[in-house]
Amino acid sequence: MKKTDLYEKLKSCQDLKYRDMQIKIIPSVDPETIIGVRTPELKSMAKEIYKSGDYKDFLKELPHEYFEENQLHAFIISGIKDLNECMEEVEIFIPYIDNWATCDQLSPKVFKKNRKELLKHIKKWIKSRKTYTVRFGVGMLMEHFLDEDFAPEYPEMVSKLRSEEYYINMMIAWYFATAMAKQYEQVIPYIEEKRLDTWTHNKTIQKCVESNRITDEKKAYLKTLKIQSR
Repeated sequence: MKKTDLYEKLKSCQDLKYRDMQIKIIPSVDPETIIGVRTPELKSMAKEIYKSGDYKDFLKELPHEYFEENQLHAFIISGIKDLNECMEEVEIFIPYIDNWATCDQLSPKVFKKNRKELLKHIKKWIKSRKTYTVRFGVGMLMEHFLDEDFAPEYPEMVSKLRSEEYYINMMIAWYFATAMAKQYEQVIPYIEEKRLDTWTHNKTIQKCVESNRITDEKKAYLKTLKIQSR
């Protein structure tokens, strides 16, 4: 698909009310670059581009001009079936990610069957100096390593992260709240022993209290572990 054709298609799907909402919740993105296209339509377009075989040319066009192009990029990569090709495209793309929405939409299906290889990259990503590369690494650890492939070393890795970046700390809190729902006995010591920074510690507890996957009894206990501000 030619770039001019792509822009016309994106503009034809524009929803101005949705655009206004996105501008408010994705403050790191220049409002002028947000067209306002809903996710289901972008996913449909990404599948169309991928199936056409023209996706490789699109993936080379970095950096993109519009937020929606980055979303398309994330959805296309997420559908690539070959692990090596997918990982190569992920490595090329993540340094260009400049917002939480694109970061969190990037979720390659092929990673599910290749977790051993994925873990090598996660360990590298979380050491990055780039906000959304770290966030992506923690997100992949949360998505793929809290169930049958869980190991105590993983929350230990995340607990050692320290950042001034809101979007990294929010993902760390999300990780621990999800881990609390799936691996409570392994993870509760991180809260009991206050092994996270104060903001992330309290945000984790807040997310746990808001979760439907954690019992009322555990929520009540977690509330007692909140660090009170002085």
